[in-house]
Amino acid sequence: MTNQQDAEFPADRLGQLKAGLADVEQRIATACEAAGRPRSEVTLIVVTKTYPASDTRLLASLGVREVAENRDQDAAPKAADCADLPLTWHFVGQLQTNKVRSVVRYAHHIHSVDRDRLVTALSEAVRRAERPDLGCLVQVALEREAGEGEGRAGVAPEQVAALADKIAQAPGLRLDGVMTVAPLAGPLAGDPAAAFARLTEIATAVRASHPAATMVSAGMSGDLEQAIAAGATHVRVGTAVLGARSRLG
Repeated sequence: MTNQQDAEFPADRLGQLKAGLADVEQRIATACEAAGRPRSEVTLIVVTKTYPASDTRLLASLGVREVAENRDQDAAPKAADCADLPLTWHFVGQLQTNKVRSVVRYAHHIHSVDRDRLVTALSEAVRRAERPDLGCLVQVALEREAGEGEGRAGVAPEQVAALADKIAQAPGLRLDGVMTVAPLAGPLAGDPAAAFARLTEIATAVRASHPAATMVSAGMSGDLEQAIAAGATHVRVGTAVLGARSRLG
């Protein structure tokens, strides 16, 4: 692993992470200024998937407090290794019900809630774990508004309200808001600004019934500016901070 990492990254990994983080922070600040929003309205979540726990530790030393993972088999051991750090863990990948009991041991927020069965499984696992309420976001598949992308994770916009209600009513769960990824199909494909504007409309409708559901999770390395312009409260950035890396394992 050491030789592979040396080949992929400079010896001064802390310096690289510091530079990447500073660049992303500047992009966020500039986007907030352009949108007339205070910088404090946008939270950076650093997506540490495929990167080792040592990077997470270095990021924490640079002040990062919000990190995200998308596969439990990578996230669980990493979260355990970094349990001494003051981190908030976000799970952003598609979540299978057979992984729920593991994920609820470390995750503070699940961004990818997309079906009733998952809500039920999460609620049961949280109660069994006797842990604090778990924050959940409805993952919105904007492709499905046009009847496309049926195989992708997320629910169609017209199904968001019902799933949000189910989360809000589930013991042990807390409805935090909504999440999306810029769509690859349908009329909004290739237009992240329009896609994120549509998500903001959906988020506003959710808050009308659930005022505390204020999180709008949107925007990644390539489109965080458009997400912030549209009203995103959380941006999920990996490569722009950590650099390109081949998948672990």
